Amino acid sequence: MSTSFADSPARILILRFSHLGDVVQTLPIVHALARTFPASRLAFATQVEYAPLLEPLPQLSEVLTFDREGGARAWLELRRALLAFAPTWTVDCQGNWKSASAARLSGAGRRIGLALEHWREPSARWLTTELAPSPAEPVVHAVDRVRNLAEHVSGRSEPVFDLALTPAERDRAQALLAAAVRPLVLHTAKPDDIRSWAPERFVGLAAALADAGRDVLLLAGPDEAPLRAQLAALEPHPRITVLPDGLHLRTLAALLAAAAERGGRMVGCDSGPSHLAAAVGLPVLLLHGPQDPARTGPYPATSHAHLTATADLPCRPCLERTCSNPNGPVCLEDLTIDEVQGALLA
Repeated sequence: MSTSFADSPARILILRFSHLGDVVQTLPIVHALARTFPASRLAFATQVEYAPLLEPLPQLSEVLTFDREGGARAWLELRRALLAFAPTWTVDCQGNWKSASAARLSGAGRRIGLALEHWREPSARWLTTELAPSPAEPVVHAVDRVRNLAEHVSGRSEPVFDLALTPAERDRAQALLAAAVRPLVLHTAKPDDIRSWAPERFVGLAAALADAGRDVLLLAGPDEAPLRAQLAALEPHPRITVLPDGLHLRTLAALLAAAAERGGRMVGCDSGPSHLAAAVGLPVLLLHGPQDPARTGPYPATSHAHLTATADLPCRPCLERTCSNPNGPVCLEDLTIDEVQGALLA
């Protein structure tokens, strides 16, 4: 179905509940719809923990939140918010039962979804009224799937990730960076995540880089709390800074943008901060285990690099959150500190 300014909808709701990286990778459709339909009100439905990143965007009139731990109460609250916004269209960028159900509950007359082959749970497509057409060429990366949908609903597909960071946010980020030059941001990962590199190797990498004369910033989220003591032990080194726990998502985005302006780089596994770094222009060295970086790596691939070990695994790539390999999660087991340091400093 073609779109034009003549049939601009009054209200458009974009749906993408999880995860942080996926929410970031949905930004191009926000910008595409805002540019094509400047008179329309746009809202975004997402999980409550990601709302602070989106709420300041001038393109959005509101952000509707869903508490995934809230059970039936969360669904009732979401339904009230959906009916209050009363979208004319919904644009489902997730493609599963949760997002399709939310679109249906909104009462929108036109409920648009990804191309059928891009759905994670294709059986939920029956709750939509319309799907984006299959692209002429096969699409692999998640961002390009969103761009295909954006092209269908707005006629635009340019990958714009602008987070409208304010001067105040940028100033706070510069203060966190202090005097760091070409900072290397290391994002540690949960020890029990099969996508993770061993936490003690991140600690060892930070020490090795600092000893080589590089400024290192260590980023650990709430899930990496047990690692905090090890990270704190590194801080006496004048070139190592452990970033505060619980950084606001927009502060983190501004920090990564400031690191990019200073010629920095980020090292991390497949995680939300890696995609946030890519969105603000910070080059990422992705340590990828079970995932296919062509599908889920930082976007665009030409601006980033990736590194792995144990190349010949018949079970890779996969998108699972638990490992089925009889030897356990071995994808990154053989990746050494020296290899990662060499890739960074090359």
